[in-house]
Amino acid sequence: MGVDTAVGPAEPKDGADRRREQRGWYWYDWANSVYSTTVLTVFLGPYLTSVAKAAADARGFVHPLGIPVRAGSFYAYSVSASLLLSVLAMPLAAAVADRTGRKKPLLGGCAYMGAAATTGMFFLNGDRYLLGGALLVVANVSFVVSMMLYNSYLPQIAAPEERDAVSSRGWAFGYAAGALVLVANLVLYAGHASFGLSEGTAVRICLASAGLWWAVFTVVPLRRLRDRLTPGATAPRAPGGGLRQLRETLRDLRRHPLTLAFLLAYLVYNDGIQTVITQASVFGSEELGLDQTTLIVAVLLVQALAAAGAVLMGRLARRYGAKRTILGSLVAWTAVIVAGYFLPAHAPVWFFCLAVAIGLVLGGSQALSRSLYSHLIPRGKEAEYFAAYEISDRGVSWLGPLVFGVAYQLTGSYRAAIVSLVAFFLIGFVLLSRVPVRRAAVAAGNRAPDLI
Repeated sequence: MGVDTAVGPAEPKDGADRRREQRGWYWYDWANSVYSTTVLTVFLGPYLTSVAKAAADARGFVHPLGIPVRAGSFYAYSVSASLLLSVLAMPLAAAVADRTGRKKPLLGGCAYMGAAATTGMFFLNGDRYLLGGALLVVANVSFVVSMMLYNSYLPQIAAPEERDAVSSRGWAFGYAAGALVLVANLVLYAGHASFGLSEGTAVRICLASAGLWWAVFTVVPLRRLRDRLTPGATAPRAPGGGLRQLRETLRDLRRHPLTLAFLLAYLVYNDGIQTVITQASVFGSEELGLDQTTLIVAVLLVQALAAAGAVLMGRLARRYGAKRTILGSLVAWTAVIVAGYFLPAHAPVWFFCLAVAIGLVLGGSQALSRSLYSHLIPRGKEAEYFAAYEISDRGVSWLGPLVFGVAYQLTGSYRAAIVSLVAFFLIGFVLLSRVPVRRAAVAAGNRAPDLI
């Protein structure tokens, strides 16, 4: 697959080529969102927890690397480990991408490594909890790094006035794919006996199918996205490790304190969002006593409504501005978490109501955060700054799962774990409300849209 490399400014060109590239960009959301939905949100949490419990000792503990870990916390700790490793990997990939302009080969490599690890989850059975943890780490690191590279295309393919809409369409495209595949998952899982499959085999097929989907549809963005050499691009220097490169990025960020202030706010509130995404199925199955079919239907509701919610909140942003719309979504998130704490067990209808509320705010809060941040990035440093964004997005989102896991380990209650997440949304609201985003865009050397 050839590389169509252009040398020039980061501002996108007009016309059919730009729209074609935007459509290709949407397809990577279509490709990878199935991993986020089928693997992280629905199946892997409860299934890996059951595998860990099968390997646990009489006290309910497993011992990875000789460390006693409650089986119910193993999945949350594995997610945290993968996100910590992402902190090291993203700055290295971003340095290569910005200094060479060759983001597309890196995007493809990460996508196919993650797809291979996800497909390998078909072999996760019995008491192979360590295999599950290892595959999760590889897949999640690959996913996070590829999303950093993917997001860094946004300011290059969309003009400032377009970015809220383009970002929202990308999220909507991804959620539509997640909903479509979840319908197939639900048919397979609910009817596994009629297909001659055990429940565990049906789950493993669903996990592996997410990897195959990711691999197949990644072809489209790799054909349509273009590599760009920014002025002054050079061969990558030997960065000396992810931590050193991260320090260089943070040093540059200090020259843009308003951009850094936005990232700090996003780090806090998005940590809460990501933890809800990855731990909701465990909360539903372990604390509320809901079966897998109920969880799939709930997540299907989230996916369908998140696609519509992303488009709706994109329209609200055109009227009220992205910042005000995000702040409104954080109020809604706080209400959702409080309601979740009081949900009665064995009551699917109330869990579905909660899923509806999550779906309406999930896609929009993520899409608008991405587009708002794209205005705050100096030109020629898209990948480097989106590496910092992904560290805030997922790379430092280990804190939420860690708090969730520790709360459960100390109390034995997933309700205590879920209510602890309220603090992330309240603190994030206060921090974001204090960021002057228009002044931040101008300070980064960019032209802000009329309403931001």
